Amino acid sequence: MDAFLRGVKRKSTASPGPRLETCPQDDNEEDSTDVKLAILASLHPGFEPDVLLESLLAHDGSVEAVSASLADTDARPAPVARSGAAAVVGNQTSLRGFATTNSIVKSGITPTKKSKLLSRKGTTLRLYDPDDVAEHTPCSIIHNFLPADMANDLLREMLDESRTFEKITFKIFDNVVASPHTSTFYVETEAEQSIQKNEYYYNGSSLTVCFGPYNANPEDRDLHLWEFVLTAKYFQDVRRITPQLLRVKPLVSEAVNREIQHRIRTKYPDGRKLKYQSPDPWQPNAAFANCYNGPQEHVGYHSDQLTYLGPRAVIGSLSLGVAREFRVRKVIPRDADNNLTDDPDAEGQISIHLPHNSLLVMHSEMQELWKHSIAPAQAIDPHPIAGIRRINVTYRDYKAIFHPKYTPKCKCGIPTVLKVVQKRKENWGRYFWMCHAGNTPEGQSCSFFKWADFDDDGNPIWDVARYRRNRPSLQDTTRQCSVEAQTSPS
Repeated sequence: MDAFLRGVKRKSTASPGPRLETCPQDDNEEDSTDVKLAILASLHPGFEPDVLLESLLAHDGSVEAVSASLADTDARPAPVARSGAAAVVGNQTSLRGFATTNSIVKSGITPTKKSKLLSRKGTTLRLYDPDDVAEHTPCSIIHNFLPADMANDLLREMLDESRTFEKITFKIFDNVVASPHTSTFYVETEAEQSIQKNEYYYNGSSLTVCFGPYNANPEDRDLHLWEFVLTAKYFQDVRRITPQLLRVKPLVSEAVNREIQHRIRTKYPDGRKLKYQSPDPWQPNAAFANCYNGPQEHVGYHSDQLTYLGPRAVIGSLSLGVAREFRVRKVIPRDADNNLTDDPDAEGQISIHLPHNSLLVMHSEMQELWKHSIAPAQAIDPHPIAGIRRINVTYRDYKAIFHPKYTPKCKCGIPTVLKVVQKRKENWGRYFWMCHAGNTPEGQSCSFFKWADFDDDGNPIWDVARYRRNRPSLQDTTRQCSVEAQTSPS
């Protein structure tokens, strides 16, 4: 190894590429990234470390493949230096740009082979290119999603709306703390406003909004604990959808459905939808809006609540204003006898750059298998309209069959919450219903617990007669928004 660190004389471009027989086996998982970079730096001293790192990531950590690719690059003409907007920080080239055609084919683009996760423990892999996002995360991203004027009109409208967004307060043990951003909730009709205020429960109470576990200390890693000790405050902020949000919704719906079908064809086994994934078109009928005012406003790692979305939920997230980092990490289950707390660095973190006017689609495997967050930023580049504020609108498809009148009720007499096992290997991926009355300031949880059963399309298997008896009126109210959207002017 010392020989590699001291460097090797670089061969001329006319000679064959560096031979690797004396190198450690590049498929040895024990070799750290630093060791591999040292080997590559000794073999190819003409390349900057960041270029070597990106090339290593693009070739799934294979030193031999990187070396062969770089040897081929030595013979190519030097690229012309970029200028202008393309040279601005944040416009990283795709990781695919460092891979040969053969390595791209092998990297998992086809649905017959799953690509290797490139993030590593203790590191953050930053992705900017849509192809890389789709390849290495359960998301897809569309840049410049809306026409520029439409995006700016929506941004201005939401900036005005955000002046009256509320901070959600949480009870953590005996302490009440405020969420590190402001939020609100939108539906389309007055009838839906009434339904949300009187029939739906969030985090154990009606009129309570919970966006997932709030991490009061960004350095705290015991994320599993936060899911059960958080309590949100009552508030009446359920609003009618704004004109610009209504105007944009059909475009979001069309794009998300297109991305769903593309992912099924190109990423899922045999080109088929996942088990429990709904075959029905995705129809957004509710939207959460968040405002992050400045670089320190954030939200900790969490998975979105599935209670009213059902299993394998899809969410469309529109970003406006200042760009921020959206971080994701895969949840690693542990054995029953392993008492270690959840480690967000177990597989490393992946950061997705979210610029103004970008639509991020969180696909069907996201909420069950991954957690996501908006990380605090050391510095941000102000947006010409929004300044230091970021607006995020997450469109969701509330399923009629998951209305609280149908879901199981616990011994406390309130509808239960739907969760999925993420920690224990023996029951990993199973869904269950449980009481969450203990999340209210005065409440105490009962011992109710019930495994959730679904058919292959994600429909719950419960009292069918009870569901059919109430189904017509529920469909009339919850699906009314989709009919209105088709008849309303843009």
